[in-house]
Amino acid sequence: MSDLNDLPQQNQRRRRRGKKNAARGDGSNAARVAISQRPFSRLRYPSPPQSLISEDELEGIHLESLRVLSELGIRVLHSEARDIMREQGAYVDSETMMVRFDPGLIEEKVALSPATFPLHARNPAHTVQIGGDNVVFSMMASAPNASCLDHGRRTGNQQDYQNFLRLSQMHNVLHVNGGYPVEPVDLHASTRHIDCIYDLLTLTDKAFCIYSLGAERNRDGIEMVRIARGLTHEQLLQQPSVFTVINTNSPLQLDIPMMQGIIEMARTGQVVVVTPFTLSGAMAPVTIAGALVEQNAEALAGIAFAQMVRAGTPVMYGGFTSNVDMKSGSPAFGTPEYMKAQIVGGQLARRYNLPYRSSNVCAANTVDAQAAYESVFSLWGFINSQANLMMHGAGWLEGGLCCSFEKTILDIDLLQMVQEFLQPLDCSTDALAFEAIKDVGPAGHFFATEHTQSRYRDAFYSPILSDWRNYESWEEAGRPDAMTKANRVWKERLSSYEEPAMDSAIKEELQAFVTRRKSEGGIATDF
Repeated sequence: MSDLNDLPQQNQRRRRRGKKNAARGDGSNAARVAISQRPFSRLRYPSPPQSLISEDELEGIHLESLRVLSELGIRVLHSEARDIMREQGAYVDSETMMVRFDPGLIEEKVALSPATFPLHARNPAHTVQIGGDNVVFSMMASAPNASCLDHGRRTGNQQDYQNFLRLSQMHNVLHVNGGYPVEPVDLHASTRHIDCIYDLLTLTDKAFCIYSLGAERNRDGIEMVRIARGLTHEQLLQQPSVFTVINTNSPLQLDIPMMQGIIEMARTGQVVVVTPFTLSGAMAPVTIAGALVEQNAEALAGIAFAQMVRAGTPVMYGGFTSNVDMKSGSPAFGTPEYMKAQIVGGQLARRYNLPYRSSNVCAANTVDAQAAYESVFSLWGFINSQANLMMHGAGWLEGGLCCSFEKTILDIDLLQMVQEFLQPLDCSTDALAFEAIKDVGPAGHFFATEHTQSRYRDAFYSPILSDWRNYESWEEAGRPDAMTKANRVWKERLSSYEEPAMDSAIKEELQAFVTRRKSEGGIATDF
């Protein structure tokens, strides 16, 4: 992996040359990296969302979900969480740990959730708005493996983890980091979260996700974010600055780490994204409608609990319902069923006036046609559902088991296409082009007109992987395919990375926290 190992030294030389530009912190990277891209900016939906089912059918899913929670209930393994639920009016069976909720209690608590809120980044230029008609794309998260064309598939490690973060920082279409793009298992589990969050705070200046794998990890992550943003505890309570994803143990169970995560995040005013992992035919009914009833019941239970901990906690309604291959039991993504669940999930989130999270996923094992079309289907479902936060926006392969450097570049290309698609169509008098049509006349061409050339010069989007060559010139260029070109692109771009600036006093305080927590041993583990 010599080419990868050389990159940190190349970056150090570029950082010394580019220190003045890096200190600008303007959020665009335009002065430091020659990437044809739009500036980091707010992305919004220009048109109304799509509805796949009728209002009556949507109400049917809602009512069946409430029936599940009131008649069947949900198992809650965390004793403090059960106590909070009991105090708030839920029915708790201490022996079975099952909790049932009156429909009115669920609706009352869910209604306390804010419809929109800011997610603050270390760099204010990278703060994003969540909810409403806002669109936010994130880097992939949580893969156990990484891959590239040069060195194949390998177990997650810190070097790959850091390089994915650098690529995420450089591309403005990736607004936030969804967590660890790949799990760096070469770092000990007891202190891994400390090293990873330090990298997230120093190699990028965008908002990000921390994992809910025990209360202490949540507390460490929240404190490191507070230090990096230079806030008091009181200020942090009013400024959502980090988010966590809470996955229910479908069907109908909330485990201890997830409930600890909700409690720690809610008490400090940070963002909770409740996302049931409901695969129809496996952890949920085989029908998409039945799987959505289960998804909705579990999501409402988690969201209501966050409001029981602290009213007004910023939350998101997460959807991840898909189907499985019934021959193998393997998850299937980017399928028609997944798209249907995405769109109805968006309808449900809007019914509760909640921000909505979905994902860009596929089941392909390499960067091939399957990876492309399943990702496009996922993106199509995301846009038609008008989801607000896209998790796993770039890099996802193997049903989430691998983050690929080449797939990251492919997905960035796709996201930039989506970004352009979401730009309002210019129908001004000049754009209608009567004068240009008049000037060219019959049988002419528009290549050299000022009307064409001025727009060509000002174009933001330049495709990464498509040369749009004819066959002869493609042959002369050595027949480059998307995988080969993506491999070249990610290495070229990574070699141009510049670390975002951080105030020296804040960095010293952050390093002191890291040193102290690591000297204390971090988190107790069983391995």
